[in-house]
Amino acid sequence: MLTPYGNNLKVYIEGGSHDEKIELCMDGFPAGLQVDENALQAFLLRRAPGRNAFSTTRKEPDKPVFLSGITDGITDGNRIHAVIYNQNQHSADYESLKDIPRPSHADFAAVMKYGKDVDLRGGGHYSGRLTALLCIAGGLCKQYLAQKGIHIFAHIYAVGGILDTPFDLCTVGEREENALLCSDFPVLDVQKGDEMQKKILEAKAQCDSVGGIVECAVTGLPTGLGEHLFAGAEGRISAIVFSVPAVKGVEFGNGFGCADLFGSQNNDPFTTDGERIYTKTNNCGGILGGMTNGMPLVFRAAFKPTPSIAKEQDSVSLNEMKNVKLQIKGRHDPCIVQRAVPVIEAAAAVAICDMMLD
Repeated sequence: MLTPYGNNLKVYIEGGSHDEKIELCMDGFPAGLQVDENALQAFLLRRAPGRNAFSTTRKEPDKPVFLSGITDGITDGNRIHAVIYNQNQHSADYESLKDIPRPSHADFAAVMKYGKDVDLRGGGHYSGRLTALLCIAGGLCKQYLAQKGIHIFAHIYAVGGILDTPFDLCTVGEREENALLCSDFPVLDVQKGDEMQKKILEAKAQCDSVGGIVECAVTGLPTGLGEHLFAGAEGRISAIVFSVPAVKGVEFGNGFGCADLFGSQNNDPFTTDGERIYTKTNNCGGILGGMTNGMPLVFRAAFKPTPSIAKEQDSVSLNEMKNVKLQIKGRHDPCIVQRAVPVIEAAAAVAICDMMLD
Protein backbone atom coordinates (compact mmCIF):
# COMPACT_ATOMS: atom_id res chain seq x y z
CA MET A 1 0.00 0.00 0.00
CA LEU A 2 1.36 3.39 -0.97
CA THR A 3 1.94 5.91 1.81
CA PRO A 4 1.14 9.49 0.79
CA TYR A 5 2.79 12.68 1.90
CA GLY A 6 0.60 15.47 3.23
CA ASN A 7 -2.33 16.29 5.49
CA ASN A 8 -4.48 18.15 2.98
CA LEU A 9 -2.56 17.71 -0.25
CA LYS A 10 -2.04 13.95 -0.60
CA VAL A 11 0.87 13.05 -2.87
CA TYR A 12 1.38 9.45 -4.02
CA ILE A 13 4.37 8.28 -6.08
CA GLU A 14 4.59 4.85 -7.68
CA GLY A 15 6.85 2.92 -10.03
CA GLY A 16 10.48 2.01 -10.48
CA SER A 17 13.41 3.43 -12.36
CA HIS A 18 13.21 0.83 -15.14
CA ASP A 19 9.46 0.25 -15.22
CA GLU A 20 7.52 1.15 -18.34
CA LYS A 21 6.22 4.22 -16.55
CA ILE A 22 6.30 6.03 -13.23
CA GLU A 23 3.15 7.62 -11.81
CA LEU A 24 2.03 10.53 -9.64
CA CYS A 25 -1.36 10.91 -8.00
CA MET A 26 -2.19 14.07 -6.07
CA ASP A 27 -5.45 14.61 -4.20
CA GLY A 28 -6.66 17.90 -2.76
CA PHE A 29 -4.99 20.27 -5.20
CA PRO A 30 -7.10 23.45 -5.57
CA ALA A 31 -9.25 23.90 -8.64
CA GLY A 32 -8.86 26.87 -10.96
CA LEU A 33 -5.10 27.06 -11.57
CA GLN A 34 -4.28 27.86 -15.19
CA VAL A 35 -1.28 25.58 -15.65
CA ASP A 36 1.68 27.03 -17.51
CA GLU A 37 2.78 23.83 -19.24
CA ASN A 38 5.92 25.41 -20.71
CA ALA A 39 7.07 26.60 -17.28
CA LEU A 40 6.32 23.17 -15.80
CA GLN A 41 8.32 21.42 -18.53
CA ALA A 42 11.23 23.84 -18.09
CA PHE A 43 11.18 23.08 -14.35
CA LEU A 44 11.28 19.33 -15.01
CA LEU A 45 14.16 19.70 -17.46
CA ARG A 46 16.28 21.32 -14.75
CA ARG A 47 16.19 17.94 -12.98
CA ALA A 48 16.27 15.69 -16.06
CA PRO A 49 19.31 13.47 -16.70
CA GLY A 50 21.75 13.65 -19.58
CA ARG A 51 21.90 17.45 -19.89
CA ASN A 52 25.58 18.10 -19.16
CA ALA A 53 28.90 16.55 -18.15
CA PHE A 54 27.92 16.60 -14.47
CA SER A 55 25.01 14.16 -14.74
CA THR A 56 24.33 10.61 -15.86
CA THR A 57 24.32 10.00 -19.62
CA ARG A 58 20.87 8.42 -19.38
CA LYS A 59 18.61 10.65 -21.47
CA GLU A 60 14.91 10.94 -20.69
CA PRO A 61 12.49 13.55 -22.06
CA ASP A 62 10.60 13.61 -18.73
CA LYS A 63 7.43 14.87 -20.38
CA PRO A 64 4.41 14.29 -18.13
CA VAL A 65 1.14 12.95 -19.49
CA PHE A 66 -1.85 14.07 -17.42
CA LEU A 67 -4.63 11.48 -17.28
CA SER A 68 -6.93 13.43 -14.95
CA GLY A 69 -7.17 16.54 -12.79
CA ILE A 70 -6.48 19.10 -15.51
CA THR A 71 -9.20 20.08 -17.99
CA ASP A 72 -8.45 22.49 -20.82
CA GLY A 73 -5.23 23.45 -19.05
CA ILE A 74 -6.95 24.28 -15.75
CA THR A 75 -6.91 22.20 -12.55
CA ASP A 76 -10.45 20.95 -11.94
CA GLY A 77 -10.27 19.86 -8.29
CA ASN A 78 -10.22 16.13 -9.07
CA ARG A 79 -7.28 13.80 -8.50
CA ILE A 80 -4.29 14.85 -10.57
CA HIS A 81 -2.93 11.70 -12.20
CA ALA A 82 0.25 12.06 -14.26
CA VAL A 83 2.62 9.53 -15.78
CA ILE A 84 6.10 9.72 -17.23
CA TYR A 85 7.08 6.97 -19.65
CA ASN A 86 10.63 5.69 -19.25
CA GLN A 87 12.45 5.39 -22.54
CA ASN A 88 16.16 4.77 -21.91
CA GLN A 89 16.69 1.86 -19.50
CA HIS A 90 19.75 -0.42 -19.42
CA SER A 91 18.36 -3.06 -17.06
CA ALA A 92 21.10 -5.61 -17.77
CA ASP A 93 23.53 -3.42 -15.83
CA TYR A 94 21.77 -4.38 -12.59
CA GLU A 95 21.36 -8.17 -12.84
CA SER A 96 23.91 -8.98 -10.10
CA LEU A 97 22.51 -6.68 -7.39
CA LYS A 98 20.25 -9.26 -5.75
CA ASP A 99 23.36 -11.25 -4.87
CA ILE A 100 25.95 -8.49 -4.41
CA PRO A 101 24.49 -5.31 -2.84
CA ARG A 102 26.03 -1.96 -3.69
CA PRO A 103 27.60 -0.12 -0.73
CA SER A 104 25.48 2.80 0.57
CA HIS A 105 22.49 1.82 -1.60
CA ALA A 106 19.12 0.42 -0.52
CA ASP A 107 19.89 -2.97 -2.14
CA PHE A 108 20.76 -4.95 1.01
CA ALA A 109 17.95 -3.59 3.18
CA ALA A 110 15.42 -4.04 0.34
CA VAL A 111 16.38 -7.68 -0.27
CA MET A 112 16.25 -8.42 3.46
CA LYS A 113 12.81 -6.79 3.75
CA TYR A 114 11.10 -7.85 0.51
CA GLY A 115 13.09 -10.87 -0.68
CA LYS A 116 15.17 -11.48 -3.76
CA ASP A 117 12.33 -10.70 -6.16
CA VAL A 118 12.48 -7.00 -5.25
CA ASP A 119 13.10 -4.80 -8.29
CA LEU A 120 16.55 -3.21 -8.07
CA ARG A 121 16.97 -2.26 -11.73
CA GLY A 122 18.31 1.26 -11.75
CA GLY A 123 17.61 1.40 -8.03
CA GLY A 124 13.99 0.35 -8.50
CA HIS A 125 11.55 2.13 -6.21
CA TYR A 126 14.45 3.68 -4.29
CA SER A 127 15.86 5.52 -7.30
CA GLY A 128 16.26 9.25 -7.69
CA ARG A 129 14.36 8.72 -10.96
CA LEU A 130 11.15 9.07 -8.95
CA THR A 131 12.00 12.66 -8.05
CA ALA A 132 10.80 13.53 -11.57
CA LEU A 133 7.30 12.91 -10.23
CA LEU A 134 7.96 15.04 -7.17
CA CYS A 135 8.93 17.84 -9.56
CA ILE A 136 5.56 17.54 -11.32
CA ALA A 137 3.76 17.96 -7.99
CA GLY A 138 6.15 20.67 -6.83
CA GLY A 139 6.05 22.48 -10.15
CA LEU A 140 2.27 22.77 -9.94
CA CYS A 141 2.49 23.87 -6.30
CA LYS A 142 5.08 26.52 -7.18
CA GLN A 143 2.72 27.99 -9.78
CA TYR A 144 -0.17 27.98 -7.28
CA LEU A 145 1.93 29.62 -4.57
CA ALA A 146 3.37 32.23 -6.95
CA GLN A 147 -0.17 33.52 -7.50
CA LYS A 148 -0.27 34.20 -3.76
CA GLY A 149 3.05 36.02 -3.78
CA ILE A 150 5.03 33.09 -2.36
CA HIS A 151 8.29 32.29 -4.18
CA ILE A 152 10.58 29.29 -3.73
CA PHE A 153 14.10 29.11 -5.15
CA ALA A 154 17.37 27.37 -4.33
CA HIS A 155 21.03 27.23 -5.23
CA ILE A 156 24.04 24.98 -4.89
CA TYR A 157 25.45 26.07 -1.54
CA ALA A 158 28.36 23.64 -1.47
CA VAL A 159 30.09 20.91 -3.47
CA GLY A 160 32.94 18.97 -1.94
CA GLY A 161 33.61 21.67 0.65
CA ILE A 162 33.59 24.57 -1.86
CA LEU A 163 31.04 27.14 -0.67
CA ASP A 164 28.86 29.49 -2.70
CA THR A 165 27.74 32.86 -1.28
CA PRO A 166 24.99 31.98 1.23
CA PHE A 167 21.56 33.57 1.12
CA ASP A 168 21.22 36.61 3.37
CA LEU A 169 18.72 35.24 5.88
CA CYS A 170 16.98 38.62 6.26
CA THR A 171 16.97 40.12 2.76
CA VAL A 172 17.01 37.17 0.32
CA GLY A 173 14.43 37.72 -2.36
CA GLU A 174 13.71 38.65 -5.96
CA ARG A 175 17.28 39.61 -6.86
CA GLU A 176 18.67 36.19 -5.94
CA GLU A 177 15.72 34.38 -7.50
CA ASN A 178 16.19 36.14 -10.84
CA ALA A 179 19.96 35.62 -10.82
CA LEU A 180 19.55 31.88 -10.27
CA LEU A 181 16.90 31.53 -12.98
CA CYS A 182 19.43 32.84 -15.49
CA SER A 183 22.16 30.39 -14.42
CA ASP A 184 22.76 26.96 -15.97
CA PHE A 185 24.80 26.05 -12.88
CA PRO A 186 22.74 27.65 -10.09
CA VAL A 187 25.20 29.51 -7.87
CA LEU A 188 25.47 33.14 -6.83
CA ASP A 189 29.27 33.32 -7.11
CA VAL A 190 30.30 32.31 -10.64
CA GLN A 191 33.94 31.78 -9.65
CA LYS A 192 32.93 29.37 -6.89
CA GLY A 193 30.66 27.64 -9.38
CA ASP A 194 33.61 27.11 -11.72
CA GLU A 195 35.60 25.60 -8.83
CA MET A 196 32.69 23.29 -8.02
CA GLN A 197 32.43 22.12 -11.62
CA LYS A 198 36.15 21.40 -11.70
CA LYS A 199 35.80 19.39 -8.47
CA ILE A 200 32.97 17.33 -9.97
CA LEU A 201 34.92 16.59 -13.16
CA GLU A 202 37.97 15.60 -11.12
CA ALA A 203 35.86 13.13 -9.15
CA LYS A 204 34.38 11.78 -12.38
CA ALA A 205 37.83 11.29 -13.89
CA GLN A 206 38.83 9.30 -10.80
CA CYS A 207 35.72 7.06 -11.13
CA ASP A 208 34.44 8.64 -7.92
CA SER A 209 31.72 11.05 -6.80
CA VAL A 210 31.27 14.07 -4.56
CA GLY A 211 28.48 15.36 -2.31
CA GLY A 212 27.20 18.81 -1.46
CA ILE A 213 24.49 21.05 -0.02
CA VAL A 214 21.44 22.78 -1.50
CA GLU A 215 20.16 25.97 0.16
CA CYS A 216 16.50 26.87 -0.38
CA ALA A 217 14.55 30.05 0.39
CA VAL A 218 10.82 30.69 0.61
CA THR A 219 9.69 34.32 0.55
CA GLY A 220 6.27 35.97 0.86
CA LEU A 221 4.96 33.56 3.50
CA PRO A 222 2.24 34.68 5.87
CA THR A 223 2.98 34.73 9.59
CA GLY A 224 1.61 31.79 11.57
CA LEU A 225 1.78 29.06 8.92
CA GLY A 226 2.24 25.66 10.57
CA GLU A 227 1.53 24.44 14.08
CA HIS A 228 3.31 23.42 17.25
CA LEU A 229 4.67 19.96 18.11
CA PHE A 230 4.04 17.30 15.42
CA ALA A 231 2.51 19.71 12.90
CA GLY A 232 5.42 22.19 12.94
CA ALA A 233 6.67 23.72 9.72
CA GLU A 234 10.20 22.36 10.18
CA GLY A 235 8.94 18.82 10.60
CA ARG A 236 6.57 18.94 7.65
CA ILE A 237 9.22 20.35 5.34
CA SER A 238 11.89 17.96 6.63
CA ALA A 239 9.61 14.94 6.17
CA ILE A 240 9.34 15.45 2.43
CA VAL A 241 12.93 16.67 1.98
CA PHE A 242 14.19 13.48 3.64
CA SER A 243 12.17 11.48 1.11
CA VAL A 244 14.58 12.71 -1.58
CA PRO A 245 17.20 9.98 -2.09
CA ALA A 246 20.70 10.84 -0.78
CA VAL A 247 19.55 13.61 1.63
CA LYS A 248 21.28 12.96 4.96
CA GLY A 249 20.77 16.24 6.82
CA VAL A 250 18.44 19.25 7.00
CA GLU A 251 18.95 22.49 8.94
CA PHE A 252 16.98 25.74 9.20
CA GLY A 253 18.48 29.21 9.56
CA ASN A 254 21.91 28.95 11.10
CA GLY A 255 21.09 25.32 11.93
CA PHE A 256 23.81 23.41 13.75
CA GLY A 257 25.78 26.65 14.02
CA CYS A 258 23.48 27.80 16.83
CA ALA A 259 24.92 25.09 19.06
CA ASP A 260 28.15 27.12 19.34
CA LEU A 261 26.47 30.41 20.29
CA PHE A 262 25.20 32.15 23.41
CA GLY A 263 21.52 32.98 23.55
CA SER A 264 22.42 36.65 23.25
CA GLN A 265 24.09 35.86 19.92
CA ASN A 266 21.50 33.48 18.53
CA ASN A 267 18.30 35.31 19.52
CA ASP A 268 16.61 37.36 16.78
CA PRO A 269 15.68 40.79 18.26
CA PHE A 270 12.33 42.24 17.22
CA THR A 271 12.02 45.68 15.68
CA THR A 272 9.41 47.75 13.84
CA ASP A 273 9.30 50.42 11.17
CA GLY A 274 5.95 51.64 12.47
CA GLU A 275 3.98 49.49 10.03
CA ARG A 276 5.26 45.97 10.46
CA ILE A 277 7.14 43.92 13.04
CA TYR A 278 10.14 41.91 11.94
CA THR A 279 13.47 40.68 13.33
CA LYS A 280 16.89 42.26 12.94
CA THR A 281 18.46 38.87 12.31
CA ASN A 282 16.97 35.58 11.15
CA ASN A 283 18.99 32.85 12.81
CA CYS A 284 15.81 30.79 13.24
CA GLY A 285 15.38 30.59 9.47
CA GLY A 286 11.86 32.04 9.51
CA ILE A 287 10.26 29.49 11.87
CA LEU A 288 9.55 29.76 15.62
CA GLY A 289 7.50 27.27 17.61
CA GLY A 290 6.75 25.38 14.41
CA MET A 291 5.16 28.49 12.86
CA THR A 292 6.41 30.90 10.21
CA ASN A 293 7.27 34.35 11.64
CA GLY A 294 7.09 36.45 8.48
CA MET A 295 10.81 36.43 7.74
CA PRO A 296 12.27 34.49 4.79
CA LEU A 297 12.16 30.74 5.42
CA VAL A 298 15.64 29.37 4.66
CA PHE A 299 16.86 25.80 5.00
CA ARG A 300 19.69 23.61 3.70
CA ALA A 301 19.74 19.95 2.66
CA ALA A 302 22.97 17.93 2.69
CA PHE A 303 23.47 15.28 -0.02
CA LYS A 304 25.85 12.36 0.31
CA PRO A 305 28.16 11.57 -2.63
CA THR A 306 26.49 9.42 -5.28
CA PRO A 307 27.08 5.86 -3.99
CA SER A 308 27.25 4.37 -7.51
CA ILE A 309 30.90 4.79 -8.42
CA ALA A 310 33.07 2.89 -10.88
CA LYS A 311 35.86 2.33 -8.37
CA GLU A 312 36.20 -1.21 -7.05
CA GLN A 313 34.51 -1.60 -3.67
CA ASP A 314 34.06 -4.26 -1.01
CA SER A 315 30.77 -6.10 -0.72
CA VAL A 316 29.45 -9.61 -0.07
CA SER A 317 27.77 -12.39 -2.03
CA LEU A 318 24.45 -13.02 -0.31
CA ASN A 319 24.17 -16.46 -1.91
CA GLU A 320 27.65 -17.65 -0.99
CA MET A 321 28.05 -15.61 2.21
CA LYS A 322 31.59 -14.55 1.36
CA ASN A 323 33.41 -11.28 0.82
CA VAL A 324 33.71 -10.16 -2.81
CA LYS A 325 34.83 -7.20 -4.86
CA LEU A 326 32.25 -5.13 -6.73
CA GLN A 327 32.67 -2.77 -9.66
CA ILE A 328 29.41 -1.01 -10.45
CA LYS A 329 28.24 -0.74 -14.04
CA GLY A 330 25.64 1.62 -15.43
CA ARG A 331 25.26 5.38 -15.90
CA HIS A 332 25.50 7.54 -12.82
CA ASP A 333 25.93 11.16 -11.69
CA PRO A 334 29.38 12.10 -10.35
CA CYS A 335 27.45 14.68 -8.28
CA ILE A 336 23.68 14.86 -7.93
CA VAL A 337 23.57 18.28 -6.28
CA GLN A 338 22.92 20.32 -9.45
CA ARG A 339 19.96 18.15 -10.45
CA ALA A 340 18.74 18.15 -6.84
CA VAL A 341 18.20 21.92 -6.74
CA PRO A 342 14.75 21.85 -8.42
CA VAL A 343 13.86 18.71 -6.42
CA ILE A 344 14.40 20.56 -3.14
CA GLU A 345 12.35 23.49 -4.48
CA ALA A 346 9.61 21.00 -5.39
CA ALA A 347 9.66 19.37 -1.96
CA ALA A 348 9.41 22.74 -0.24
CA ALA A 349 6.58 23.81 -2.54
CA VAL A 350 4.51 20.70 -1.78
CA ALA A 351 5.06 21.14 1.98
CA ILE A 352 4.17 24.84 1.93
CA CYS A 353 1.12 24.24 -0.25
CA ASP A 354 -0.06 21.51 2.13
CA MET A 355 0.28 23.91 5.08
CA MET A 356 -1.49 26.69 3.20
CA LEU A 357 -4.49 24.35 2.89
CA ASP A 358 -4.68 23.65 6.64
